[in-house]
Amino acid sequence: MTDESWAGWYRDRQGSDAVILTTDGQQLRLRTRGIDFEGESFDDLTPVAGTPPADDLFALVDGALGDCVLEWDLPLPVLWDGAVHQATLSCLLSLRRPDPYLYLELQFGGAAYRSHRAESDFASALATIQRALPPGVRLQTCIACAFSDYFPTPGRGLSGGLACFRGAKDAYRGAAGEGDVMDLWDRRTGFVQEVWSCREYEPRPDRGAGTGHRGAFPLERA
Repeated sequence: MTDESWAGWYRDRQGSDAVILTTDGQQLRLRTRGIDFEGESFDDLTPVAGTPPADDLFALVDGALGDCVLEWDLPLPVLWDGAVHQATLSCLLSLRRPDPYLYLELQFGGAAYRSHRAESDFASALATIQRALPPGVRLQTCIACAFSDYFPTPGRGLSGGLACFRGAKDAYRGAAGEGDVMDLWDRRTGFVQEVWSCREYEPRPDRGAGTGHRGAFPLERA
């Protein structure tokens, strides 16, 4: 995977600063105010080992960035009329306690498609956007891919807990329920960000085999 970098803003009670978010689809890295943070989820970004103390510059909650707002834009591919087109996804993530929330807006074809104002995770927010898109337009991201699923348990994190089964494609194509995904769990390639997209993307089936534990996208059971 090739790293992608997205420019944005970090805001807290001390002010507003530019930020660069970088990801390889699995690990996130954020740099702002001269400090590097990393983690597998947007709400679990901790200072990189060996960096100067960040307590005076940031509000850390259990060692991770908290009590702040992150805003950034990223290019997002969509499938339409048999071709891949580039859209822009604007992200606003509030990590302010006690009620963190996420808001996404997809700009495509001269229109804006929005999630609800206070989504709890990227999977739900992207599903809301997919439902709003015109017929025939599909997000080309890991959350909409034929080879991704969540561990069969109630609830899920904000981001980064989506398992990729691109190394076991034929086996996952037959998965249609919790038990099938459990049997395949140890064959997962790794975990990916819901907004990531790779060259092995295939559209997720609408029903039946290949919908795994979480079901079709955007009609998820999880």
